[in-house]
Amino acid sequence: MRVDLLTREYPPHVYGGAGVHVAGLTAVLRGTIDVQVHCFEGTRSEPGVHGYVVPGELSSANAALQTLGVDLQMASAVGLPGADGAASDLVHSHTWYANLAGHVAGLLHGLPHVVTAHSLEPLRPWKAEQLGGGYALSSWAERTAYEAAAAVIAVSGGMREDILRAYPAVDPSKVHVVHNGIDLDGWRRPEGEEAWARARAVVEGLGIDPDRPAVVFVGRITRQKGLPYLLRAAEALPADVQLVLCAGAPDTPAIAAEVTGLVDQLRAKRGGVVWIEQMLPRDELVAVLAHGTVFACPSIYEPLGIVNLEAMAVGLPVVGTATGGIPEVVVDGTTGRLVTIDQVQDGTGTPTDPDRFVADLGAALADAVADTAQAARWGQASRTRVEEHFSWDAIGERTLEVYRAVLA
Repeated sequence: MRVDLLTREYPPHVYGGAGVHVAGLTAVLRGTIDVQVHCFEGTRSEPGVHGYVVPGELSSANAALQTLGVDLQMASAVGLPGADGAASDLVHSHTWYANLAGHVAGLLHGLPHVVTAHSLEPLRPWKAEQLGGGYALSSWAERTAYEAAAAVIAVSGGMREDILRAYPAVDPSKVHVVHNGIDLDGWRRPEGEEAWARARAVVEGLGIDPDRPAVVFVGRITRQKGLPYLLRAAEALPADVQLVLCAGAPDTPAIAAEVTGLVDQLRAKRGGVVWIEQMLPRDELVAVLAHGTVFACPSIYEPLGIVNLEAMAVGLPVVGTATGGIPEVVVDGTTGRLVTIDQVQDGTGTPTDPDRFVADLGAALADAVADTAQAARWGQASRTRVEEHFSWDAIGERTLEVYRAVLA
């Protein structure tokens, strides 16, 4: 079997969960089938990876139009035989950035098109702030691809429900749940005195006190990640607890200014806030997680949350919002705490009572970080859970089952 996998992100150009997923899925599938990757960010030289750039004529166009320009190049290339002369059997796209490429390639070359849903445009209306009229184009591209796809893979049961609610024309029998996976070897606590000494040096270099308890957040500064709620909730943390924010790449100047203002306010009230704005390499991020006490996931929209899997694999319990796919990862009272949320049903995910959500989040974090022995037990259970349910071998086999069913 040959599968052409279409994606915006592919290493080394990975900035979100979808890129992490694609990298892990490609690696495990290549042990069984031929996978040809088509991605953004320029031409590539490694075997089996094909990169594309925005056509020169669209260099100053709306960002969504630039994306569609790359998509058409991808669609044209998918049907070309590989080095062994074999043509593709199936095309598999990830996120709206590549969905139209998969849809057009399927029509052009007579191939079944599989879509993996990492998020949904109708549930991210704040993106109109970034894309303007391009948001209408991204929404159209996504809807068109989903409704015509031979199969849709949802990364959680919650995501499957969202798909069927957002796109009622999609046949429910075509929507399959295959969770995100985690690289268990790449995400684990340091082992041995030398490894711990290196990790300690890393966190000290980042301004973190390795001997103080810490609540850690990792994520982009975007509405869906709920960082402003966390910054308000952090006022409830005990005075000796650090808040470590690995947060960058703001969606808009407005949310960047909001987060900066809230960080300044929190520092003035309690101190102990470490804000790391650059994207850390994996080994440094593992060091940060390993020196944390609790991981915070205050998202108001989260199809699954690869960051939670990464934190749990390093042995951190998660205090997360009970929304989307998070409850399928975090077991309340066993691997962390789930914070209930009542949300506006307008696509934004905004809490109906923001003050209540902030108070509940703050109380859950304060409780979790106060009992370090309990946090350690939850952290051990977290590692066990990801080992048993989210290994890439299992995710790869479930994905192959979808491919086989479509091709049959």
